Amino acid sequence: MLAGKRILIVIGGGIAAYKVLEVIRRLKERGAAVRVILTRSGKEFVTPMTVGALSGEKVFSDLFDPTEEQDIGHIVLSRDTDLILVAPATANLIARMANGIADELATASLLAAAAPIIVCPAMNQRMWAHPATQRNAAQLAADGVRFIGPAEGRMAERNEAGVGRLSEPMEIVAGVEAFFTQAEKPKPLAGRHVLVTSGPTIEPIDPVRFITNRSSGKQGHAVAAAAARAGARVTLISGPVSIPDPLGVDIVRVETAREMLAAVLAALPSDVAVMTAAVSDWRPAEVAPQKIKKSAGDPAPLSFIENPDVLATLGHDAQRPKIVVGFAAETTDIEANAARKLATKGADYIVANDVSPAGGVFGSDLNSVRVLSAAGIDVWPTLSKDEVAERLIALVAERLG
Repeated sequence: MLAGKRILIVIGGGIAAYKVLEVIRRLKERGAAVRVILTRSGKEFVTPMTVGALSGEKVFSDLFDPTEEQDIGHIVLSRDTDLILVAPATANLIARMANGIADELATASLLAAAAPIIVCPAMNQRMWAHPATQRNAAQLAADGVRFIGPAEGRMAERNEAGVGRLSEPMEIVAGVEAFFTQAEKPKPLAGRHVLVTSGPTIEPIDPVRFITNRSSGKQGHAVAAAAARAGARVTLISGPVSIPDPLGVDIVRVETAREMLAAVLAALPSDVAVMTAAVSDWRPAEVAPQKIKKSAGDPAPLSFIENPDVLATLGHDAQRPKIVVGFAAETTDIEANAARKLATKGADYIVANDVSPAGGVFGSDLNSVRVLSAAGIDVWPTLSKDEVAERLIALVAERLG
């Protein structure tokens, strides 16, 4: 699958640079054409002669090389390629990429890139965990940069171990192959707009307390990512979660159920809506302006009122999407409760799952669902949430035709 693919590798200045020599060799074995840019510090760890011997191409490193820059070499290098692989991506190189610094051929080429970029981080575990590096990595992810690794294990420093190692060469090669496999898949939702809700909502009680639920947002975020991979324009409306944003989607962050409903209606029209969020059914009737104090063992002065029903409102809206998918998180009578939702909410599908403590769904990477529609009930096996998302998006795409 790599035959004829043009891959530009940027080798950063880390001890793990020696592993990239094996990556070059393996990519070449699979038919890829590989060109390499060595950063200034990368040349301290591997030589242009070694890299050139493995790649079979001239190695580039100097931004001000008159024989190259007379043809605007940093532009040509970054455009005449199918993929750019940055490995090892040191903390310094990631920081320069995230902040648009173009101080040498490698960073200028990355800033001018039109091709997709995959970054393979490699650094000491404390450097990777540092808030600055995490901010920079998050910025790159938001910019559409993909990541392979870092891996966990022993560091070059004596008695150091943790997350920060460069992924092994064959893991990197597998990641490159997976990228091209995904990129070449049909895009059945191309030109479609998919609206997804995800995560919990929270309802304030007073300035320091709120009520919420245990939803992690993993399933909703997986659905949004799957829809984006299928070619859709995706609007993801998310309650507070602690997981990364999926790539290639528009994020709208909300907290309360009323905010989520307003964001859903504002995002219309859409072709598909997948309402995965675990929306709070109730909210306090009044939000105390100050922290509520305990009072001699008396019950807390709380009363609740119902929140608006986001799924039902959307299912009966004048701008109702062509396909509406709801989720039913139940602890008892799962199919019966889901069937009632299907009959009353205006949904085409209800995806029901068991969220009782014994089910272990909240926060897990696995899910066991039943999909209800007018055609009946389809019981799916236990799958990863990513696999559930892929199957659900495939179902939606097939129904859209």
